[in-house]
Amino acid sequence: MFFKINNLRLKMATLFAVLGFAFFVNVGTAGETEKEVLLPSECKQCHMDLKHKSDIPVATLEKCQSCHKDAEKHAATAPNQPKVDAHGGMGLPMYSPQSRLGDAPNEMVSVPAGPFVMGTNSRLPDEGPEHTLELPAFLIDQFEVTNIQYKKFSDETKRRSPTHFVNRTYPEGKADHPVTFVSWVDADAYCTWAGKRLPTDQEWEEAARGPDGRIFPWGNEFDFYKANTPHRWKLSGKEGDTTQVGSFEAGKSPYGVYDMTGNVWEWTASWYKPYPGNTHPTENYGEKYKTLKGGSWWNCSFYQCGISAPTYNRSFFLRATKNASFGFRCAKSAPDTRYIIGLNYREPK
Repeated sequence: MFFKINNLRLKMATLFAVLGFAFFVNVGTAGETEKEVLLPSECKQCHMDLKHKSDIPVATLEKCQSCHKDAEKHAATAPNQPKVDAHGGMGLPMYSPQSRLGDAPNEMVSVPAGPFVMGTNSRLPDEGPEHTLELPAFLIDQFEVTNIQYKKFSDETKRRSPTHFVNRTYPEGKADHPVTFVSWVDADAYCTWAGKRLPTDQEWEEAARGPDGRIFPWGNEFDFYKANTPHRWKLSGKEGDTTQVGSFEAGKSPYGVYDMTGNVWEWTASWYKPYPGNTHPTENYGEKYKTLKGGSWWNCSFYQCGISAPTYNRSFFLRATKNASFGFRCAKSAPDTRYIIGLNYREPK
């Protein structure tokens, strides 16, 4: 069970892309030598093995204790978790017969120029080192691009509809759910059509973390009532799904951006490359895979909560990948500040 496969993450990514799922966690490269106490990256490699069952009692696996010694920090492995309300914290119903947002491109919020903290030193190798960046001001969509918005784009451009559309339209009640089954190429094409572009992973993380470098968009404590994450569905005993964009008012970022944790993984413009000062090489870095941010609703890991929720989490996939938990939002460089009204941006007349 505890063998080394340096490209396991890539193999699993390919497998689940074919299956149409987002069963994916951010797996780092294993250590160079065997150790009795496993590195966190090695644990996650093990958990990606299809033969590894998530219901194995952790206490029976001595080596796993290096990760699972604190049950409170790994809530998904703790026994007797109470049932929770599957709709707790949501300000909108799961499904709606009509769209509240319409099919026009999303309104945008302004992120001012200035320094912010990116990455972390406390988790996976590709998420660090923690470093400070300073970006120019930019704009980013307040919400993820929705089904009804993408339908307008695909109708006008005659582009192929996403897999979950039937007769070129989205499932009933899901007009304002984030569009899924879109590749990086699809996402890039939509943003270009809308007069925007995909955000870089740096812009995305700044919009999610704010100026204080918080772990989650709302603060530093995980709260399943503030986002559509796998932990919500596990503890409620309900089958998960995407939710209407903007459903979690208490979960928005300091800049007023919604769903930066959970709902769908979001494509970015950035190639999957190491951060400045990173000393953990992997053959996956380079200009082959695009970076996604934010995590999703799908149960993508053994932990079934939290692992993909932090704002510094990142994953990588081939640009052609499509599945039920990949979506996107758009960004653009900041225009003349005369046209920024509060946090909401309107194109000049």
